[in-house]
Amino acid sequence: MDIIKLLVDVSYFAAIFLFIMGLKRMAHPKTAASGIKWAGAGMIVATLATFAYPGVIDNTTNLILIIAGTLVGTVLAWVTGKRVEMTDMPQMIALYNGMGGGAAGAISAIELFKGGEHAPVIMVLAVLGGIIGTVSFSGSLIAWAKLDGRIKGVLRFKGIQAFNGLTFLATLALGGYIAFAHGDATVVTIFFVLALFFGVMMTLPIGGADMPVVISLYNAFTGLAVAFEGFVLGNPAMIIAGTIVGSAGSLLTALMADAMNRSVANVLFSNFGEAGSGEAAEYDGEMKSIDGADAAIQMAYAEKVIIVPGYGMAVAQAQHKIWELVQVLREKGVTVKFAIHPVAGRMPGHMNVLLAEAGVPYDIIYDLDEINNEFATADVAMVIGANDVVNPVAKDDPSSPIYGMPVLNVDEAKNVIIVKRGQGAGFSGIQNKLFFLDNSRMLYGDAQEVANNLIAQAKEF
Repeated sequence: MDIIKLLVDVSYFAAIFLFIMGLKRMAHPKTAASGIKWAGAGMIVATLATFAYPGVIDNTTNLILIIAGTLVGTVLAWVTGKRVEMTDMPQMIALYNGMGGGAAGAISAIELFKGGEHAPVIMVLAVLGGIIGTVSFSGSLIAWAKLDGRIKGVLRFKGIQAFNGLTFLATLALGGYIAFAHGDATVVTIFFVLALFFGVMMTLPIGGADMPVVISLYNAFTGLAVAFEGFVLGNPAMIIAGTIVGSAGSLLTALMADAMNRSVANVLFSNFGEAGSGEAAEYDGEMKSIDGADAAIQMAYAEKVIIVPGYGMAVAQAQHKIWELVQVLREKGVTVKFAIHPVAGRMPGHMNVLLAEAGVPYDIIYDLDEINNEFATADVAMVIGANDVVNPVAKDDPSSPIYGMPVLNVDEAKNVIIVKRGQGAGFSGIQNKLFFLDNSRMLYGDAQEVANNLIAQAKEF
């Protein structure tokens, strides 16, 4: 048995090494795919080692349950992973992250229902893991439903933050009672129901435009919950893997909040972020349209074109056609670059994933800080379905809700072409001043159809 325990510990160490190497390789687009394989290999090693874990290999019931759960989870993940569209990737990430939080919450529930079998410090960790994991579970499900359009709008009423605060304090108080007084099954059940309810109520008031930050935050929550439950079970792989996920998710959440010049607290507790919640400011001038032929002429005879993709490109699944357009322009000697805002799309790195899927070379994709100074020298900047991340009011209108948010300096280009279905405001409901500038023209239509037309027109020049 000592040899088996040693082999399990060595396997967990190998899995942790693979997790860390995978995360390191995922830090760069060129090695990201191999990083996922490294991390996947680590998960396989950790899963196989679990079958030999004390209390599993010598317990037929546990063995059957683990095998059944692993098979069901593998089949469901394989099928849904193959079928999911790239535009639905944010929803899938929110859903899968919620499952991780739910698993951590379930571990906590099992240990807490046992009562006083653990030392006080372990009970405290089980309670904390239960709260955080359960909140991540229910909150992630609401985030998924919002992104998938199953829940529209937000739930807000006077005093909602105070109500949520009292709910959280009640959950925490019950958790403390369970940890130190070992409450019965009824108390533990109420504790988890309150935690689930708090996760729902914490997420419902948050607007859809803030969901990328919320998903990242809940990812950090899931990692932290897994780490706590790792201490409860004495499982080093869970402790370290959970800590890695928690720290990476926390860092990403902070970076995304910084990219919007907002605090995480502002994201969670302000009323910003839902279509219709912004101020409908009035601007001088009008939106001026341009047809495909004139837009193609501008781009075909330009020296430098910068393309800014947004969620509109994802919805239209236009990334392949946009790349085809770029290839036509490059054959004509036009320098073309992509500019990516940190919070463009509906999840961290959403635009990068779409462009990578289309085969766009990494060396022509630039982050905000790398390319922002180049817009002033661009002959054409083409915006595809992006809104708040290119809105100049963030730079010059202190009364705007997004004032101070770093944005792409699209307005500084000589000519701006905005590909958009209609004249509506963005996801946050804030009207875009860029649309009314003298150097801006609106190219209306579905992004994929527009790109098809531009390709045909550009080839003629």
